[in-house]
Amino acid sequence: MSMKLADLVEKIKQETDIAKVGMIVCHNGVVRGTTRDGIQAEYLEISVDASAMHKVLEDMRREPGIAAVEAYIHTGRRNLGDDVMLVAVAGDIRENVFPVLERTVNRLKSEAVHKMEKTVVEA
Repeated sequence: MSMKLADLVEKIKQETDIAKVGMIVCHNGVVRGTTRDGIQAEYLEISVDASAMHKVLEDMRREPGIAAVEAYIHTGRRNLGDDVMLVAVAGDIRENVFPVLERTVNRLKSEAVHKMEKTVVEA
């Protein structure tokens, strides 16, 4: 299954009381060419703890001013430039919505996503 940010946004628009939405903000994480330490990366192997992901999303949906939080995490081998984590947060005003997007991404990465970076080994 291939999910795109537009799919998450459309889901929010179809399933949320749009009268409570003043904005939808999105995150599209991709596989970058280097690790945080600057080592050349080749690919990532991604797995997800579905129950941890569900808990994070449920927690974030209860934040003040938030109408919806949706996420999709691509699993398996992800090559450079491939999408990894898609997150969309809908809510009333930016002071409520932007911080929830950041906290959702951070919590998903620390609590639900397991990744193994494959780096390029020089000969």
